[in-house]
Amino acid sequence: MNVQVCWYKKMSSENSIKSEKTPSESHAEVIVRMFPSDANPAGNVFGGEILKNIDMVAGIVAQRHSQSNAVTVSLDSVNFLKPVFVGNVLFLNARINYVHNSSMEIEVKAEAEDIVTGIRTITATAFVTFVALGKNGKPIPVPTLALKTDEDRIKFDEGKSRMERRLQNRQK
Repeated sequence: MNVQVCWYKKMSSENSIKSEKTPSESHAEVIVRMFPSDANPAGNVFGGEILKNIDMVAGIVAQRHSQSNAVTVSLDSVNFLKPVFVGNVLFLNARINYVHNSSMEIEVKAEAEDIVTGIRTITATAFVTFVALGKNGKPIPVPTLALKTDEDRIKFDEGKSRMERRLQNRQK
């Protein structure tokens, strides 16, 4: 019990809210085994099951970045590239690309691994937008992104363009 108390105190002091974070500070990877209950009778995993896992891993990134509750606002540019089968292990990698006020764009890449062969295949990609919410349920500001690498800067600019298009489409 004393170990848990010490761990909690250490973690709470490390988790003070920052005004700026790098994308790598919020990165998440989730690994999920696909079972028959996740699939149709032919053994293909339902797209909705993959979407659920995409939303879940993106939510982890959004909450890590904002250090608050965060809710899905949009899921776009979802591409199912290859099928996922019962027995595959689904690897979901998510990173934050862009932030603006209370909004965050999260990029997710899903890969299926055939455990027998060890071969991994990119099966889906998506961009998910979240909004950070305060205790009162209203949007709150999120930390800015510290863009340390060329990749970070490119993904930020691309994310900004996607966000502008999403906002334009909402006004139509």
